[in-house]
Amino acid sequence: MANFQPIQISTDMAIEARDIVRGDAHAEVPGVRVNRKNDQGVEITRVEVFTDEGARLMGKPRGHYITLDVPHFRERNATVRRGLIDVLTAELNHLIPENIERSVLVVGLGNWNATPDALGPRVVERLLVTRHLANVVPEDVGKRMRSVAAVAPGVLGVTGIETLDMIKGIVKESKPDLTIAVDALAARNLDRLLGSVQIADTGIHPGSGVGNRRHGVTEDTVGVPVLAIGVCTVVQAMSIAEEAVQLLARQLADEVKFYKILKELGETNQKGLVQEVLNERLGELMVTPKEIDLLINDMADVLAESLNRSLQPRLDSSEWA
Repeated sequence: MANFQPIQISTDMAIEARDIVRGDAHAEVPGVRVNRKNDQGVEITRVEVFTDEGARLMGKPRGHYITLDVPHFRERNATVRRGLIDVLTAELNHLIPENIERSVLVVGLGNWNATPDALGPRVVERLLVTRHLANVVPEDVGKRMRSVAAVAPGVLGVTGIETLDMIKGIVKESKPDLTIAVDALAARNLDRLLGSVQIADTGIHPGSGVGNRRHGVTEDTVGVPVLAIGVCTVVQAMSIAEEAVQLLARQLADEVKFYKILKELGETNQKGLVQEVLNERLGELMVTPKEIDLLINDMADVLAESLNRSLQPRLDSSEWA
């Protein structure tokens, strides 16, 4: 039987946490279920953490995590983008109440002054916000329109106020039936950089992937169900170093004795060696693409359109575009 150890490395992605804990074992992590499928070029991975033991090993709360992987999103291909919108909308439709009488608060987490962390605020800018329009729009439109409010509360370093305190106050006054939190995530796999979207029904812990964990925005803390949507915008430099060592070991093992030794160590031991040697210098360093501003805007467009379609299923796109 495999000897699974709790995750010791920060990542916001549940599927990465599962892969790290699983390591080279050929058995699934106890208390975790995983299944995959492909739709319109989007790889959909569902991770369910269904026991306390699984939550302890994964470092993630019990619940459901859906990852949509689109590694070619950074190529800015219109077909890839449309496929992601369609798949993300379909996934959100399963999670957002069909009854438009149930109101929603969308919270764009992050720092609008730091581009890799500005995804949440930029999504909020593009949303159709309707809570204040009930007595303004024609009656026919009002009957088909869900009440949606949105806020980008900023970060503690900018506002001096804990994000959770702001959200709790807004929820208390506006009384939404559901809160949707949108945030930037940190990943370990380079392919997930601006190419992976994670949806979770467990809420969100801002900053956890970069070692700056803030108070969680969850149903327990805000008083209403919280759906979290995140996109990988930064990758740990340590992960890039590990990937480079693994690639060299695979390609040069037959030519260079050093890389043959590395290959024989196995992936898990290779990672341990890199961490031991480079952790002090690279451990806290995060990397993002040079075209991050364009990619953040592209992804904000995708998330906002998907949310608008899911939150306003009875409105025609021409009414909110």
